[in-house]
Amino acid sequence: MEPSKHHHLLLQALKANPNATQRELAQEVGISLGKVNYCLQALIEKGWLKAGNFKRSNNKLGYIYLLTPKGIEEKSKLTKNYLARKLVEYEELEAEIKALQEEVQ
Repeated sequence: MEPSKHHHLLLQALKANPNATQRELAQEVGISLGKVNYCLQALIEKGWLKAGNFKRSNNKLGYIYLLTPKGIEEKSKLTKNYLARKLVEYEELEAEIKALQEEVQ
């Protein structure tokens, strides 16, 4: 999976649940915990995410990840590019299915 896909999936997950833990994000996105940490740091450095501390009930420090205005804009671009790639894959798969159906008949 290319980095932009990881970034897109993480931004999408964080938009839905900004106080998700990195472990929860790793499970949701399907990548390792280390990869989530690396990608989140990259997104913070790019200015797409802002991380803020908050206290959990068991007094451990945690983070809440908020999309910045730049992050929202970039997420839209990533979504557009992701959709374009998926449409190409869909069209290729559709053509392959049609060819296989013709072969079977």
